[in-house]
Amino acid sequence: MVRSRIARGDELTEVQRIEVASGAPFREIGMIDVADMPPLPLDVLADRQRAGRVWVAVDADDRAVGFVVVDLVDGCAHVLQLSVDPAYARRGIGRGLLDDVAGWAAGRGLPALTLTTFRGVPWNGPYYARCGFRELTGGEVTAGLAELLAAEAALGLDPAERIAMRRPVG
Repeated sequence: MVRSRIARGDELTEVQRIEVASGAPFREIGMIDVADMPPLPLDVLADRQRAGRVWVAVDADDRAVGFVVVDLVDGCAHVLQLSVDPAYARRGIGRGLLDDVAGWAAGRGLPALTLTTFRGVPWNGPYYARCGFRELTGGEVTAGLAELLAAEAALGLDPAERIAMRRPVG
């Protein structure tokens, strides 16, 4: 049985390990540069963890098997990173973490979850659409999301393949 909770500071290197492991499926579809991207730095993770914005999904032995990191962007809870260890994939863990974040956001009066992702990668855009997100177009893309998309392009991610998405929490 998997449950989620706020991450402890001593779990952040495990969070990084999960993020690196979750890159393997990108390698399998030829997105080597994405698969080889480094995980979120420990200082970034520690900052979000101290703010209570890193959740881990844990197994029966309380070991992290997935995580979500949240920022605040344009008044919404922004999913900075969601990763599940491939050994635990396709069990609803990612969806459960998103639901936990949605509950957290609703409790703080935030209207929605947002994220940026790959449009066509099956476990990205199409997956998030199944989880209640919809692609933002044109003027729906807020200034903060546009900045994130621009920063991703500067890192070498193809802007034609990247999208911003939103899921209401109410």
